[in-house]
Amino acid sequence: MALLTHDEGNRRVERKTPTPYPELNSVLQTLVKAVAGILGGNFVGSYLQGSFAIGDFDQHSDVDFIIVIEGELSVNQLTALQEMHERIYCLVSRWAKHLEGSYFPKGILRDLGQRDQKLWYLDNGARSLIESTHCNTLVVRWTLREYGVTLAGPPPATLIDPIPVDMLREEILKVMVEWGADILANPERYSNHFYQTFIVLTYCRMLHDLQNGYPGSKRAGAEWAKANLDPTWIDLIDRTWAGRPNPAVSVRRLADPEDYQRTLQFIRYVIEESQQIVIDHV
Repeated sequence: MALLTHDEGNRRVERKTPTPYPELNSVLQTLVKAVAGILGGNFVGSYLQGSFAIGDFDQHSDVDFIIVIEGELSVNQLTALQEMHERIYCLVSRWAKHLEGSYFPKGILRDLGQRDQKLWYLDNGARSLIESTHCNTLVVRWTLREYGVTLAGPPPATLIDPIPVDMLREEILKVMVEWGADILANPERYSNHFYQTFIVLTYCRMLHDLQNGYPGSKRAGAEWAKANLDPTWIDLIDRTWAGRPNPAVSVRRLADPEDYQRTLQFIRYVIEESQQIVIDHV
């Protein structure tokens, strides 16, 4: 079956496989088959979102998935899924350690007013599900609706109504300001190499998304930021992009002190820039 996604020109194109990596495709096939078998009639569909949907991925990218379900998971289903995710993690594949996604009841997925609801979520590098609002956002819904790669089930656009751009910008700005306030108030919590690179690239992407009114990738955000922000930030952005590989190692390594201080300054700078963008779009 051909899989539909977008190319860089924002046009629909066909994919013969979910990703260009056969080993990852095998992991995804194993995941979807196992989930569908466990959930039975509670299974609606399985999709890729994030960079593997938008197209700006590489061999260091997270594999962001969404499983849409009819209703809440039963105790037995949750137990079986926990056991299944442990088995998937133990597969002889590095991709199996970098799956990240949520189980989304279709009613919550369509209802934009239920973004405070926690979903069963698998974090990148995790072996088991936890409850989290991580994927319950407008950005994830927009990416899934507009770019989602269908692994099984109906087209994602049939499950999600169009999302107003003003609501999307409001959510992006809220995350920028609130997360930035937490980082600046608790800098020691984020002072490892992984978070330092993640923060810079995520703020580049969020400012790009705020300006353009649609979600993009970290790569697109970094390139946009280098072209549009004060050029004194280019060296920091380039170093953080080069520092993306091996998150399991980098999370245990302290950030370079100078780069981390500049990262904190970058947060303040980007939040200031965001205020002007909001004024420009009023």
